[in-house]
Amino acid sequence: MMMFTGLTQGLGRIDKRTPRGDEIELFVTAEFDWSPPLVLGESIAVSGICLTVARLEGPRGFTAHASAETLNRSTLKRANLVNLERALALGDRLGGHLVSGHVDGLGALISKTPSGASLILKFSLPGPLRPLVVAKGSIAVDGVSLTVNEVLAEAFTVNLIPHTLSRTTLGGLKPGGAVNLETDLLGKYVQRLLTFQERKALSLETLGRSGFL
Repeated sequence: MMMFTGLTQGLGRIDKRTPRGDEIELFVTAEFDWSPPLVLGESIAVSGICLTVARLEGPRGFTAHASAETLNRSTLKRANLVNLERALALGDRLGGHLVSGHVDGLGALISKTPSGASLILKFSLPGPLRPLVVAKGSIAVDGVSLTVNEVLAEAFTVNLIPHTLSRTTLGGLKPGGAVNLETDLLGKYVQRLLTFQERKALSLETLGRSGFL
């Protein structure tokens, strides 16, 4: 599994979408120079979605295929400006947090509130993801690694500094705008472990009541 850090290299554009059955072929162009140059088969996170470079299109562009599952769970069908990040290589510095490039669900911007030179953004949080988001924990929003400021009943807030506002798509979001959400990878494993333990405990309790233990 490829991993990312949520520290994007820069912005890109989806210049063209070509239907390929249930899939879509995306033509993506970076607004910066790739260094080192892109190679066929490498993984790129496009606004938080891990895609494979299928064809090179000049020094900055590439094509990639998005499956029906990916299209249904993300903003790729309608996004134009996107955040781009190359996959983490062995020996790279981990400055953000571990991001897999697999979107867990969609959120939407609720509000933007100035806070000095920064902005506080409030996003809606789908019900299934709420147990996995904690204050001061990490979350990837459109592929950008952010620290959760506050968790509310059905939403969460993050603080965006000027650097993040200028180098990602998040500063240009308008209320109602959809975003891709990926919760913290470690939190998912903890939840899975706890769920398994709870089921095991219930099974043992059931066996005990039936007289098999």
